[in-house]
Amino acid sequence: MLGLAVVMCLSCQPKTEEAAAPVENDNNKNTTMEDLMTRRSVRSYTDEIPPVEVIEEICKAGTYAPTGMNKQSPIIIAVTNREIRDRLSKLNAQVMGSDKDPFYGAPVVLVVLADRQAHTYLEDGSLVMGNLLNAAHAKGLGSCWIHRAKEVFETEEGKKILADLGIEGDYVGIGNCILGYTDGDYPEPSPRKENWVYWIK
Repeated sequence: MLGLAVVMCLSCQPKTEEAAAPVENDNNKNTTMEDLMTRRSVRSYTDEIPPVEVIEEICKAGTYAPTGMNKQSPIIIAVTNREIRDRLSKLNAQVMGSDKDPFYGAPVVLVVLADRQAHTYLEDGSLVMGNLLNAAHAKGLGSCWIHRAKEVFETEEGKKILADLGIEGDYVGIGNCILGYTDGDYPEPSPRKENWVYWIK
């Protein structure tokens, strides 16, 4: 095997168990809102790999993203193996015609793919990406959505990575959630644009 972990969307929520009901607590609500509004895309990382327990918790948050008709079409490939991480980086850079690291030095890559047979595969995978990004911030890690997962896993080498993991089916790359410890200052927010929200009352 390749030293990768594959997180299927059913793996963290078996049908025989009920997920714990959320605790209604003002502190929890305030923390959630703060996390959502303070997360930023990070493009500079140390090479320290976060504890596996933290990565697992972030992946678990991804598996609880909403999906169309609860079909749970996405999967997550959690990459901490440096050799595979660098192979993915090289493939991603080749799509752009670049030789730079598109993962900005991040030591962990969570690749989200989704089953094309689900009508909402793109939306499903995008919601998983959002959960991963916000969960990483909640755990004190930097993160960023890196595109071109679709193109990478259309290549023969990308298909081989899936095959070596025993992944079968018509899976489409949705995005790469890179994560790790921020190297330097945390990014400041950009001003919000005018007319974000239009009301109909």
